[in-house]
Amino acid sequence: MKLRAIPSTLVLVDGTDLHHDLIGAALALQEIVTEAGLPAARGVGVHRFADPMPATAEADVYVLYLSGPRFDPAEQQALADLVAAGKGLVAIHASNLFGFGPGGVEADRAGVDLVGSRYLSHGDAGSEGRFEVRVKAGHPVTRHLGDFAIDDEYYLIDCRPDIEVLAERDTPTGPQPIAYVREHGKGRVCYTALGHDPRAWGNPWFRQLVRQAVLWTAGVPEQDIETWSTRWPLGNGRFIDR
Repeated sequence: MKLRAIPSTLVLVDGTDLHHDLIGAALALQEIVTEAGLPAARGVGVHRFADPMPATAEADVYVLYLSGPRFDPAEQQALADLVAAGKGLVAIHASNLFGFGPGGVEADRAGVDLVGSRYLSHGDAGSEGRFEVRVKAGHPVTRHLGDFAIDDEYYLIDCRPDIEVLAERDTPTGPQPIAYVREHGKGRVCYTALGHDPRAWGNPWFRQLVRQAVLWTAGVPEQDIETWSTRWPLGNGRFIDR
């Protein structure tokens, strides 16, 4: 039986790619979620959804920072079922690295269909740099955010047609999604391609985006998202109504 009166979050990291700092990501994301006013635990590993222990089963939102093709298909499906039943999911950066393990994309179909996209490449402009993020206003996840610049990795991703793009960046071949949301059964999903390392984790716009994504996927009422998520400085250095 759950004892908390407000939604709780579980930050999970896993992967084999040495280019991603799993420990740093877990600590940074836990701090960001706590800023949003939600209790946040953290853990290692995604082999936990098919037969979940209480810490996993009782979480209302899962925040994923994954960095390698080691997400078992049965666990992907179990996570998808949990979200379809009403859990929230916020997938960060390389958490859509599907199709690179045994069996290719079809082996990861449950994950692709849940998260809503899969990583393709960094593109032709190098792997990282500073770029402008163009924000689409009007959604609770992007409210109070304007366009901003960030130092991060470049991602090209292949997306499902049912996503709602909330932020994008320009590339020579057209706009690329940076953040989007989708519904999955009774649950909500938000993905952002941002969040490679401390340069992004410390960016106030990124932090605001993740705070509001967690609150929205948790099903927090829209008026409360504004109250909870804007107690910390926004990307423009101001607080709401100050």
